[in-house]
Amino acid sequence: MAPRDTPADRAVLETDIPARLDRLAWGRFHTLVISALGITWVLDGLEVTLAGSVSGALQASPRLHLSDQDIGLAASAYLIGAVGGALYFGWLTDRLGRKRLFNITLLLYLVSTLLSACAVDFWTFALFRALTGAGIGGEYAAINSAIQELIPARLRGRTDLLVNGSFWLGAAAGSGGAVWLLQPGLLPADVGWRLAFGIGAVLGLIVLVLRNWVPESPRWLMTKGRLGEAHEILGGIEARCGAEPAPAGLATIRIHARPRSIGFVELARSLLRDHPRRVALGLVLMIAQAFFYNAIFFTYPLVLGRFYQVPADRIGLYILPFAAGNFLGPMLLGRLFDTVGRKAMIAGTYAVSGLLLILLAALFVADLLDATGQTIGWSVIFFFASAAASSAYLTVAESFPLEIRALVIALFYAIGTAVGGVAGPTLFGYLIGSGARLQVGGGYVFAAVLMLVASGVELWLGLASERRSLEEIARPLTRAD
Repeated sequence: MAPRDTPADRAVLETDIPARLDRLAWGRFHTLVISALGITWVLDGLEVTLAGSVSGALQASPRLHLSDQDIGLAASAYLIGAVGGALYFGWLTDRLGRKRLFNITLLLYLVSTLLSACAVDFWTFALFRALTGAGIGGEYAAINSAIQELIPARLRGRTDLLVNGSFWLGAAAGSGGAVWLLQPGLLPADVGWRLAFGIGAVLGLIVLVLRNWVPESPRWLMTKGRLGEAHEILGGIEARCGAEPAPAGLATIRIHARPRSIGFVELARSLLRDHPRRVALGLVLMIAQAFFYNAIFFTYPLVLGRFYQVPADRIGLYILPFAAGNFLGPMLLGRLFDTVGRKAMIAGTYAVSGLLLILLAALFVADLLDATGQTIGWSVIFFFASAAASSAYLTVAESFPLEIRALVIALFYAIGTAVGGVAGPTLFGYLIGSGARLQVGGGYVFAAVLMLVASGVELWLGLASERRSLEEIARPLTRAD
């Protein structure tokens, strides 16, 4: 459909932009999108893993001398920063667009991770980790929105899970880099961990170049009444995908042009009045997976050191198979979320993760595993848990109207992380510091129960959103019909 001139605010526009985006076959453009934008999860995985893999070196540092509790608090500082960054940059993303925020949040990450390498005490380290988290948290809102809006509906589930699962490619890079840089005798005790934080900065610089080729979301532009610009961008996307000209008769959508942004009153009304069941579902899924993941993964290196006496310079080797299980889960199971369906797969992966964790907790408390057995157990559990965690982001991102998508993603990420993520690492830091297997095992069982509850809520409130247009799943606030 030919673009029309941009009308005054609230005039009615009709466009086939969503249908044209959803009809596209996978092309080089989509590969570029997930490469340039999906790197966020790689960087997040890198940062989280580095902080854990170098925890022993941070404790042994002649300058920092961090305790188990300090490690847990620094991890919580990272997550607190991520919460604040997600909320602030999520708000800006819905106001200013997806593309404009890409480089801002990435630059904040680059500067902050380099500053982390320059920390001189616990407080400066925690501050720089918080700023690093703010950059990563800000990326989540803009990038989740853009990926959801640019990927065809029939491929949205598997793509979203694969992108979120790429967190573990970063985790593997972080653990491998830490193992190499922390080799005994290779570098002075206070240098190796500082250089490790430079790995993310190098990756980030490469991504800055790739993102110049990613356009603004045509879906976001259409809600602002900028149809001419949206159709120009969409024409370029279709050309890069080798698509034939859009045929006549594609489904259209009628919307009110809305150059101004949605206010917080309208946001609250949309969430609490129009979509209360989706709000409840999203919160439960996000909180459960955030506690499960952050409580366990942020402190897993401490478990290896305290209970299995794994040297600090060898911890990264144990995280590599753990990362492999986490990446393979979304990669191999992702297709089923588009074919078998969202509800069955989300409920199933949450339930299996919880049940397996209870079993592993019992083995851990009984001291029936060595470090290798513990790692194998974690790898199997997180094969399913990684897909479950990724599906929480998928659910939230596709369940709410386009005009508030970025802020909603940020809001749910912030609440889930604040409740489940910030508390988890701090709590487990103290449990592990006690040296009591029973206490740590009790923490694992609590995390498992949260996952089982989330599975039940998904069966009750879950959406059959597979292969459906975003505008069909959640009616745009500006829709005119």
